[in-house]
Amino acid sequence: MPDPTTLIIIGIVLAAAIALITVYNGLVGKRVETQNAWSQIDVQLKRRHDLIPNLIETVKGYAGHEQETFERVTAARTQAMGANGVAAQAGAENGLTQALRGLFAVAEAYPDLKASQNFLALQEELTGTENRIGFARQHYNDVVGQYAMALQQFPSSLVAGAFGFKPAEFFELEAAEEAAIQAPPEVRF
Repeated sequence: MPDPTTLIIIGIVLAAAIALITVYNGLVGKRVETQNAWSQIDVQLKRRHDLIPNLIETVKGYAGHEQETFERVTAARTQAMGANGVAAQAGAENGLTQALRGLFAVAEAYPDLKASQNFLALQEELTGTENRIGFARQHYNDVVGQYAMALQQFPSSLVAGAFGFKPAEFFELEAAEEAAIQAPPEVRF
């Protein structure tokens, strides 16, 4: 029969190994959940990017001389589609939102365009997509916060440092865009 001290040492080593594996797997799970939440945002951003050319073409049919506005939206869309990383994507999306505001401001000057079924359908689809982006962004930021907390808590902070786990970036909008998203819709009769 083995020595009791040896059994105790084996038990401690085994318990430590199980704890290490459990903490490591928990961190991996949170990292994967963060990556999955980002991919949900990415899906909605791609949907947004895909809607924009149709929107531009519809507006061009009514306001073809607004070339500078169309070029701004197209350039902002291209930049957003090419952005890499959360911070760069957030900045590019902020720019695209500003350019889209300019496009919608142009649309305000054309009553026939505002009444166009095609324009209204695209505008409604874009609004729905913006809402889905907002929900996906909120979920992503919640998951990133939970992951960040796990990286900082003991003993997972030791495991995170030893195995190179890095915190994820929050997906943050500019203050002006955040206020515009949270502002109640304007109703006119």
